[in-house]
Amino acid sequence: MLINVYMTHAAAALKAPRYFFSSSVCVYRDMMPGEPEMNEDQAIPANPDNEYGWEKFNSERMAMAYGRKYGMKVRIARFQNCYGPEGTWRGGREKSPAAICRKVAEAEDGGTIDIWGDGSAIRSYTYIDDMVDGIYRLTQSDIDKPVINIGCPQYVTVKELVDTVTAVARKKINIRTVPGPVGVHSRNFSNERIYSTGWKSQFDLQKGIGLTYPWILKQVKRNQAIEPH
Repeated sequence: MLINVYMTHAAAALKAPRYFFSSSVCVYRDMMPGEPEMNEDQAIPANPDNEYGWEKFNSERMAMAYGRKYGMKVRIARFQNCYGPEGTWRGGREKSPAAICRKVAEAEDGGTIDIWGDGSAIRSYTYIDDMVDGIYRLTQSDIDKPVINIGCPQYVTVKELVDTVTAVARKKINIRTVPGPVGVHSRNFSNERIYSTGWKSQFDLQKGIGLTYPWILKQVKRNQAIEPH
């Protein structure tokens, strides 16, 4: 919260003409698979499932308030699970596509990896090139509603994510389900508003993982080569 307060206040004090805030679809409530997609305005009445979502929601409102008071053109993107090469791939802070890529890269063909929960949770994974393109189009636009969802319209289960990674890796991998933080069942959100800027997702999961897995495999091999035996 303090980071967002200081950044928004500093931008206004410096008379920045435009201000971008990276938010998250975590502002939406926990949804069930198959529920109708939510548009940006339907985040209200707010009911995020965790404090991270509340922090993002409050920071969105603060940025828009500063925009009205100081004449800044505020643009806000709600992200959904960004991934790609050069991202965090280990240490506990990585997103699930990177974590699964790492586990598969480390496993022998025919080996077993652990996943949290039963693999039925549904997610949308957005490749980094699509995310950057969406941010650029949004910040350069004069769209009348400044809050926009940016995410790949392809919904997949965690199990399907594992299947995609193993297909790219050309490995047969067994899954062991273990207790752990699974998060929400699903978040179904509309991209109609970002489509009005001319943006369209160019990377489905197969294509994105096809570019991400080789990079993570390279990091795993490099790390294994330098670790003491």
